[in-house]
Amino acid sequence: MDFSFIVMQFLSGLMMATLLFLVASGLTLIFGVGNVFNFAHGSFYMIGAYLAYQTVSVWHTNFWLSVLVASLGAGVLGMLAEALFLRRIYGRADEGGFQILLTYSFILVIDDLVKLIWGTEYKSLARPSGFTGTVELFGLSIPAYNLAIIGIGIVVVIVAWFVLARTRSGRIARAAALDREMLGSLGINVPFTMTLVFGIATAMGGFAGALAAPLRSVSPGAGIEVIIDSLIVVVIGGMGNFWGAWLGALILGEVNSFAVATVPDWASLFNYLVMVLTLIFKPEGLFASRKIRRV
Repeated sequence: MDFSFIVMQFLSGLMMATLLFLVASGLTLIFGVGNVFNFAHGSFYMIGAYLAYQTVSVWHTNFWLSVLVASLGAGVLGMLAEALFLRRIYGRADEGGFQILLTYSFILVIDDLVKLIWGTEYKSLARPSGFTGTVELFGLSIPAYNLAIIGIGIVVVIVAWFVLARTRSGRIARAAALDREMLGSLGINVPFTMTLVFGIATAMGGFAGALAAPLRSVSPGAGIEVIIDSLIVVVIGGMGNFWGAWLGALILGEVNSFAVATVPDWASLFNYLVMVLTLIFKPEGLFASRKIRRV
């Protein structure tokens, strides 16, 4: 392993980690604030990818506009899912079981809607103009779009931390994670807060799907693979912990990148190996707090 190999794989892993974090952070936000296990979160990632394809390839608009459309579309769909369906099961004795069944049904419905609208063929999306070439870094040619994704991920981490830790909206979200009844008694519209948080979380999934569309084929069922990896990230980092999601994504992205390059036939097993080791030695995750209050 020479220096160039290590740098290339590290940057590749960092790019993968960024996309994973964007999905997993939405998943952990929903769980941390609303105690909702959204098994269908990967489907909103898939919706984002398809909306990006629709906006660029069918409507022939700018790629970055398609990212905005994908984020808003996934966010609105997530808000509707929470307001019309999930809200009805809050507080039930077996709420967790209902959540899994209901969100799993979302997967089936969204997959069928995607097939009905866009068909079952694999779609592809070109990289945005200005990011099709490479950038020279440490004497290596790095794909410009990969570096753009890494940069976007860093900005998202900083903005998300600032919002959660330094704004009134972030304080309300953290309060909702601790005591919804007390928050409601202070005059805060808790149901709307929950719907908004769900919308932001699913918008982040759609955002990640749109960014990943030029790197991967867009196809029905694409959300299943990403939700599995996102769940591994959440398990590693700790359920509902923002910084845990970032660290878990970084670990999984780098492990996967180097495993694919060195032992490709066994690469898929390493993700599960990391999760198993975490569950054995740190079953609550690397960041133990289930709530997002530790920002």
